[in-house]
Amino acid sequence: CQDIMSKSGNFTLLIVSISLALGAQQAPAHAQNQASDIERVFERAVRLHQAGDLEAAVREYQSFLASQPQNIEALSNLGAVYARLGRHQEAIDQYKKALGVDARNAAVRFNLAVAFYKSAMIAEAAQELARVVAAQPQNTNAVLLLADCHLRMGENGKVISALAPLETNLPDHRALAYLLGSALIRDQRVNEGQRMIDRILRDGESAEAHLLLGTAQLLARDFAGAIKDFARAVELDPKLVSANAYYGKALLESGNPTQAIIAFRKELEINAHDFESNLYIGVLLKQEQKNEEALKYFERALQIRPGAPDVRYQIGSALFASGKVAEAQQVLEAVLKEAPEFVEAHVTLATVYYRQKRKEDGDRHRAIVQKLNAEAQSRAPGAQDNLGPNYQGEGAPNSSTAPGVKPSQP
Repeated sequence: CQDIMSKSGNFTLLIVSISLALGAQQAPAHAQNQASDIERVFERAVRLHQAGDLEAAVREYQSFLASQPQNIEALSNLGAVYARLGRHQEAIDQYKKALGVDARNAAVRFNLAVAFYKSAMIAEAAQELARVVAAQPQNTNAVLLLADCHLRMGENGKVISALAPLETNLPDHRALAYLLGSALIRDQRVNEGQRMIDRILRDGESAEAHLLLGTAQLLARDFAGAIKDFARAVELDPKLVSANAYYGKALLESGNPTQAIIAFRKELEINAHDFESNLYIGVLLKQEQKNEEALKYFERALQIRPGAPDVRYQIGSALFASGKVAEAQQVLEAVLKEAPEFVEAHVTLATVYYRQKRKEDGDRHRAIVQKLNAEAQSRAPGAQDNLGPNYQGEGAPNSSTAPGVKPSQP
């Protein structure tokens, strides 16, 4: 974060100006002494902050703000201290107060975005970064961090739109090449993404290049090749964000869920808020009928991508498997209101209705499933009715992954 550290000299000039004004109004001497005391509290807070004595700095900033609650520099500095202490929610609160004083302060807004980002509030971080970029379109750090947020939310098109115009002016920027290459490949524009891979490979073998190559092979359903490249990426940089997650997806697609869940858990050791790892661990736990544990991972995934229909479907399915039928019904109905062609959600909701002895409602959703499957079969011969010919209203179908989740789609 960009700490807004006020120089004591500037602050002294401010206090002197205030003192002169008070003098012109014949203020009593003790008022000047009080202003001087307030100045010393702020200066002491800044020194402690700069020296790394963060807890003491917190106390001094709080003491100063008790008498000067609208001082934007103190509010922002206190937010920065909280951020360094890992107390991100408190940092967010301070940055918001600072922006309440000066909503146009892009440095404070960038710090707020970073605090949201580190709290895995990616959508909120993206919203603030978009405002920073609108005000400062040349702020490369803000542009790249915003692109990273879009990538984490699966918004590949937004990443491409933001970074493609910068490619010419920043031909050697590895972070830009990596983010843009990832978005292009995940958007199935593999040939264009290959240019980014080649650019990264110019500097020699790297974990980032192997991750991009593996992602392209995963899209092409070359699982053996993908596993090889992901394994190499992890070997070169065990802490590369997303490498273990994609390794797990390739392992899962190749029919190795035991090794896949190990890879997903390794990803969460590096980045506890990785969307895919939380989602797929939850799916695998649900398949083992560990529904309560699975729900914790689904809820975390939903925090990262609020409203994601595939995650909400999994939550509804896990609630149903846990015997919480009414709660499952509520979740699944909400999913289908927003995604009416979500076949697996219709299947599970039909099962819920049959369990509740609501045959008419169950039959209605079964008919919708048959209609959607018939349409899919007409587009891709070989598609099958998910309900099966002898479906009696119990037991939603299983697969090697899970309904609504397609690991082959990065």
